[in-house]
Amino acid sequence: MKPWLAVLSRELRLALRHPGDALAAMLFFLVVCSLFPFGVGPSPEALARLAPGALVAAGLLAALLPLDRLFGAEAEDGSLDLLLLSGLSPAALALAKAAGHWLTTGLPLVVAVPLAGAMLNLDPAAWPAACAALALAGVVLSLLGTLGAALTLGARRGAALLPILVLPLSVPVAIFAAAAIEAATAGLSPRPYLLLLAALAALAAPLAPLAAGAALRGD
Repeated sequence: MKPWLAVLSRELRLALRHPGDALAAMLFFLVVCSLFPFGVGPSPEALARLAPGALVAAGLLAALLPLDRLFGAEAEDGSLDLLLLSGLSPAALALAKAAGHWLTTGLPLVVAVPLAGAMLNLDPAAWPAACAALALAGVVLSLLGTLGAALTLGARRGAALLPILVLPLSVPVAIFAAAAIEAATAGLSPRPYLLLLAALAALAAPLAPLAAGAALRGD
């Protein structure tokens, strides 16, 4: 457990020293949400109808931004090999990387949801459901993104391949997250959709790190 926590704390320290990735993801999320009123017009009703899907799409795209560098820096300076030889299993290393990505990228996006929701005229009563939906969706995307980053590590066009691999796998996540927000907007319970997102996260938590670890080993 200690090596795993050491890797996670290292990820958090690096993010605090270089907060550009987290800030860039949050700004990208807010900028994309701010563009919708210009694209569809200032009609509050039209914005409110688009808000669930727009929030989820913008959040998923923003979370993709730092993924191509998840293992890249360590691979370039050789520290990835040292981490793999440190006694920590490759799957545990991948899980620590996914947790670090969610804490440094996914969590700031959740914090920005109320501001983005206000831009899209999302009912404030739906903001808690939107935060919960994006938090769970971010967990799944961090796990899938870690797998994608491991699979494309060393590829000539890894940064271009990564979204092509990850986004199709994220379609169910986007559907359930948007449905949860839409249900809350309509005054219905978002709980069934949030439970489905939690089930996807529980399924991805063991499987994605194992597959990513196998990719890191070169199996």
